[in-house]
Amino acid sequence: MSDTCSALYDTIADALVDQGYYFTSTAQPDLPTAALQQRIQQLDAEDAMHRAGIGRDQDHQLNSNIRRDKIRWLRHSNAAEAAYLDWMDGLRQGINRRLFMGLFDYECHFAHYPVGAFYKQHLDAFKGRTNRVLTTVFYLNDHWQKDQGGELLLYNDEGDHLLEQVLPETGTLLVFLSDRFPHEVLPTQRDRYSIAGWFRVNNSLNAQIDPPT
Repeated sequence: MSDTCSALYDTIADALVDQGYYFTSTAQPDLPTAALQQRIQQLDAEDAMHRAGIGRDQDHQLNSNIRRDKIRWLRHSNAAEAAYLDWMDGLRQGINRRLFMGLFDYECHFAHYPVGAFYKQHLDAFKGRTNRVLTTVFYLNDHWQKDQGGELLLYNDEGDHLLEQVLPETGTLLVFLSDRFPHEVLPTQRDRYSIAGWFRVNNSLNAQIDPPT
């Protein structure tokens, strides 16, 4: 582990304890940001991404009134994707050593918000009903301007007070407790790319991930 990563893990852990979330616009040198930008644009051009829905498994459905982004899950078969997944596994281990959260697994997908796309206010998890416990968002958009929309708005527990308005600029990393902070993505005025992910705990009784990816 590099000294840079160790210091970052300390900072994220402290922020999670103090306020439940962390974000930085400082680029992380260990992340293959440029390669990830190229990869998501390649997938988009190849029409390899599909419309995102809400809910999981039998409850999964498409609803364009709630969200209008397109997604594609990351895989280890691509070098840039594998490097990102490995970096996040390092973060998982770092947070576990500091906070004993029992983070067991990580899943994430590329997200493309075309012009006009949005995601209405929602929670990533509900207390006692899911094993997603920590959300991450990493942005891949160069030279983003405030008048281009697409910001992520992070709210307090009740969803009635704005805590942060996060510009989706390249290198910005956001980490927050999944069942605590309602959030939304404002309509975007240009193509908006990111990677959204979730650290999970294992709720099963037989060492299998529950629910499966």
